[in-house]
Amino acid sequence: MNIRKTPLILSLMLAMFLAAVEGTIVTMATPTIARDLQGFEFISLVFSVYLLTSALSTPAYGKLADLYGRKNILSIGIIIFLAGSFLCGLAQSMVMLIVFRAIQGLGAGAIFTVSFTIIGDVFSLAERAKIQGALSTVWGIASLVGPFFGGFLIDVLSWHWIFFINIPFGLLSVILLQSSLKETFAKKKPSIDYAGTLTLSLAIVVFLSIFLFDRSTSPYPSLWVAGLLLLTFFLLYAFYKIEKKAAEPIIPFAIFTRTTILVNLISFLIYAVLMGVNVYLPIYLQNILGYRPTAAGLAMLPMSVSWLIVSFILGRLLVRYGGKNVILASNAVLLLSTLLLFTLGIDTPLPIILVYGFIMGIGFGGASAALTIIVQDSAEYSQRGAAVGTNSLLRTLGQTIGISVFGTIFNLYITKYFTRQGIEGINPGNLYQPDLSHTALAAEQITLSLNSSMHVLFTAFIIITLLSMILAMTMPGMKKEKQA
Repeated sequence: MNIRKTPLILSLMLAMFLAAVEGTIVTMATPTIARDLQGFEFISLVFSVYLLTSALSTPAYGKLADLYGRKNILSIGIIIFLAGSFLCGLAQSMVMLIVFRAIQGLGAGAIFTVSFTIIGDVFSLAERAKIQGALSTVWGIASLVGPFFGGFLIDVLSWHWIFFINIPFGLLSVILLQSSLKETFAKKKPSIDYAGTLTLSLAIVVFLSIFLFDRSTSPYPSLWVAGLLLLTFFLLYAFYKIEKKAAEPIIPFAIFTRTTILVNLISFLIYAVLMGVNVYLPIYLQNILGYRPTAAGLAMLPMSVSWLIVSFILGRLLVRYGGKNVILASNAVLLLSTLLLFTLGIDTPLPIILVYGFIMGIGFGGASAALTIIVQDSAEYSQRGAAVGTNSLLRTLGQTIGISVFGTIFNLYITKYFTRQGIEGINPGNLYQPDLSHTALAAEQITLSLNSSMHVLFTAFIIITLLSMILAMTMPGMKKEKQA
């Protein structure tokens, strides 16, 4: 790899690390923040608004990168992220924190989208697989570093510093990016698709509200969901009509082919499972097997290691076997790993979990990088940002909807477990602190309820992965890349 590209790689890795580690640090620090700001009832919104605004902004950043250049748009996104971080550090209430987290998410949308667009522009096929694997592994490293680093900052300084610490590293990323990336693109007077951007954003907000917000207080939850779905379809139809007439559509329909549609659907499904694994496997390790958070974090390391290993050989596999075969093989490995998860129990030895995680990392690493490369190669330079942005949007939607659905399933089956045992009034909210009308639950009962519900989730992972593999089978045969 050209040594002159090293500053650019460092810039992209720094930016991605900031966006990735923010999630793990905030997750760990939220109990402290909520206690300090007296807002435990708003905890879920701290994460929901971040995911929502990042999802809303990804297609817009992709198109803006096509119009104004990757370097400037990514730099603006990083600066917005840093501004949100600084404001979060100054927050004096949970409402302020939630608003400022929304600003952070707007910046994160650029990092998630434009970084991969730049890789598609600058690097060869073999280089892309390695770099994208390294960027993806950044998420695994962040999941390990975040809790340690966040805990240190909170203990030594205060929770405010988990946001302030982003600023010097983010500025360094912008400086390296501006000095290392040389761009030439046709400068023209752009026609911004305001109507399309607004309509798509409204459609996404309406659709995600089905999953993100509590419907239990509604007297007619089914009608509420049906109404939101109908409104979503109406907005998407309006968006389609607007984009057909727009001079510079935010999502050009030319980027959608049979291959890219299937790739986006597969990305949605795989990233839903990835989010589920990242959230619920640590819960299994801590709440069922009884490991401390530090040990549980280290137990997730083999997945990151195998992900990184796959990235170094993926380029050669794509050249030799083609994108479809690599995606099929990765899906097959991923399906195997989800089937293995179903064998986990309340006394599974840790080495077995490490092996399962290693196998799972091979599947996730191969599928994720291959899907991204196919999307990058599916569009010309002038539309590559929009193509990658759309794929990033589907990935984020997969994570957002997936974790909401998985959470509902997990909580529902905990309650059902106790109902089957003849114990009423127990739900995830009072699992460890039942009210005074109940005797304290035995630790074994809690463990068995969590294990039972976890296996329902593992079944969902298997079904989703199987559906992803079926979609991969229907992909058209793709020509093998000629370049090395």
